[in-house]
Amino acid sequence: MKRFIEGEARNQSTLFPECLEDYIAEDNPVRVIDVFVDELELGQLGFGRIDPKVTGRPAYHPSMLLKLYIYAYLNRVQSSRRIEREAQRNVELMWLTERLSPDHKTISDFRKENNKAVRGVCREFVVLCRRLNLFTQALVVIDGSKFKAVNNRDRNFTRAKMKRRLAQIEASLDRYFEELERTDCKESLVADAKTVNLKDKIATLKEEMARLKTIEVKLQEAPDKQVSLTDPDARSMKTRGNGIVGYNVQTAVEAKHHLIVAHEVTNKGSDRGQLTPMARQAGEAMDAEDLTVITDAGYFKRADILSCYEAGITAFVPHSPNLGNRTNISFGKKDFRYIPEKNEYRCPANERLIWRMTSEEDGLTLHRYWSTNCQTCALKSQCTTGKERRVIRWEHEEILRTMQGRLDRDPEIMRVRRQTVEHPYGTLKAWMGPTHFLTRTLSRVSTEMSLHVLAYNLKRVMNILGVKPLIQAIQA
Repeated sequence: MKRFIEGEARNQSTLFPECLEDYIAEDNPVRVIDVFVDELELGQLGFGRIDPKVTGRPAYHPSMLLKLYIYAYLNRVQSSRRIEREAQRNVELMWLTERLSPDHKTISDFRKENNKAVRGVCREFVVLCRRLNLFTQALVVIDGSKFKAVNNRDRNFTRAKMKRRLAQIEASLDRYFEELERTDCKESLVADAKTVNLKDKIATLKEEMARLKTIEVKLQEAPDKQVSLTDPDARSMKTRGNGIVGYNVQTAVEAKHHLIVAHEVTNKGSDRGQLTPMARQAGEAMDAEDLTVITDAGYFKRADILSCYEAGITAFVPHSPNLGNRTNISFGKKDFRYIPEKNEYRCPANERLIWRMTSEEDGLTLHRYWSTNCQTCALKSQCTTGKERRVIRWEHEEILRTMQGRLDRDPEIMRVRRQTVEHPYGTLKAWMGPTHFLTRTLSRVSTEMSLHVLAYNLKRVMNILGVKPLIQAIQA
């Protein structure tokens, strides 16, 4: 092997072994993890076993295990068994943990026993980002995305899925019984073997039906009429594809550096109702007085928009009215002009829609207006398929009108939404791989998501500031 760079012989011993410090460069990200965790008050964050017991086998310090997890998630290693192997062979981890290599059960138990504390560490890093003046714009984008749980689709049951499976089993049983009757009429060794095979299939289907009947009882007792056998908190959710069994992860991403300032894991398939809690979390995390929030139409809920208005939060939430199958209707609510001094509407045909009644629905006060001249109107076919066109006005409709005016004046704001919030989700799902979550139940999945968010934010800030300046800022 002449004229090539040659390595040392594997059996060559050295008189002075190398120091681990020599293997870790000054700008290695592992140094940021070491300094960041050392600066945390782990006891105040809620970590257990901070004070060692007098008797028994000594335990690993929580700071070492926390460093291990942050490094692992930063390098896309999420399994406790893989983390155990990395701690035994990875030089950076040897430096970080001072050559300690806990077993996979100790690693897994640490994450399981410190759910709230790990989420607190994620919030502490957001506080650090705020201290570094990274949140100069009080503008956040809120969105939700579906992440897969460990629960297979075949082990999730809804009423429609249960009904469909029972019908399939009953159809199969009917077919097998018919074949069994035809086979009984024949006398041969082949017919006898086929009879035994059919009876085995019928017995298997009856056992499956009995199992489904047991699950159906649990299904009726569940509040949302849904049961998941592997992960009891996972839920079937609609997506643009075939749908998944998983969780709906909500994030609030600031617009300048695309840092995730707040996140929440829910098992509700819809984003409706998530605007207010996420906006408040984002405002507290950024310590912003005049916060601006952008979302898509899935967050449109009058009560949430009112709550944001009362909290001083400027919201941009588009509204897409659902016209159902009435494709021939040309006129929407925006084509009806409200006259406040008369408390009435004017339709495209210049007819008066006067106030008729007020009702309470879902805690909202709604006023209804309509005209008695719709039957003779020439534009009726373009306006409504009913007896008359009715317009519903919320008591705080002016708030919605003002918000719609902001959207009309700044149509590019929705482009900002896509450019801001889609990037973190794409990055996180690429890191997670095809199977997103490895843990079960909502609390443990939330902890796992917090580690992913912490790793994402940590990498973003290191790219923005650099490793050395970030270390100096943490130690300041």
